[in-house]
Amino acid sequence: MRAIVQKVTKASVSVDGRITGSIGKGMCVLLGISRTDTEKEIQWMVNKLVKLRIFDHPETGKPWDADLLQCNYGILVVSQFTLQCVLKGNKPDFHGAMKSEESEKLYNQFVVALREIVPNSDTLVQEGEFGAFMQVHIQNDGPVTIPIDSPESLSQQKVKPTKPSKQEKKKIDKTDQGKKDKEEKEVEKATEGMEQL
Repeated sequence: MRAIVQKVTKASVSVDGRITGSIGKGMCVLLGISRTDTEKEIQWMVNKLVKLRIFDHPETGKPWDADLLQCNYGILVVSQFTLQCVLKGNKPDFHGAMKSEESEKLYNQFVVALREIVPNSDTLVQEGEFGAFMQVHIQNDGPVTIPIDSPESLSQQKVKPTKPSKQEKKKIDKTDQGKKDKEEKEVEKATEGMEQL
């Protein structure tokens, strides 16, 4: 699961000219659900978002010292499967994104989990419209933009060792054979020298 978090002074989402969600100060979260995500990633991400200290403390004014709950700010969630994109050359590939029907279930669970934690959630937790073509208006404050990947998503991104191509393998084999021949010649020379002694 991947989230792009933006600290905002205001943000809103509209579909066909109709506003589906809007907030004042707070954070806008673009959420991309991968095909390997489960409820475990939902809870991890929700907890991370509400505890993310990107705001000035409401009492001391100290920057980077308060989270969403301490400031009583809003959060706008927008589903965005393109966050699971992998480029193949110049073409985006979205096979890493969860299929729409399954993804919508997890997305709805994500919003429900947020509403259970955030006070006054009817007002402070807003969202876009899953699967719709949306216009997202974000007034970034700072700017502050933070990407967050769940631990499971990070483990999926580990690069697997690639096998050498046939041409590369031939070069390796040729190099190894050259080293082996050289070593054998050195052994033969050393043996001959010992015999002469």
